[in-house]
Amino acid sequence: INRINQVLPDTIAGEKTAVTQQWIRSVIRLLDHYKVEHKAMLKEATTLLELALWKAKIEEKEEKEFVEGMEAKRAKIDIQSKRNERRITSGAN
Repeated sequence: INRINQVLPDTIAGEKTAVTQQWIRSVIRLLDHYKVEHKAMLKEATTLLELALWKAKIEEKEEKEFVEGMEAKRAKIDIQSKRNERRITSGAN
């Protein structure tokens, strides 16, 4: 807007329409450029978000599997210790 405000006062009356139209076309080109740039940035951000969510879900699944594995290991150790305890109290070797 500053550009057109600087140019118009020095433009002769018959050329003001053409100068204004040229300025409008340049503004439209800039808007189109920024729309394309914005779309590319949104696409990149969407991809990064999708990857972050995917990674978080994998880590959550791995953590759950680890916890379940530890619980199974503890249960197995508890069963083994109960067996050993029974052997000792029953007198069997």
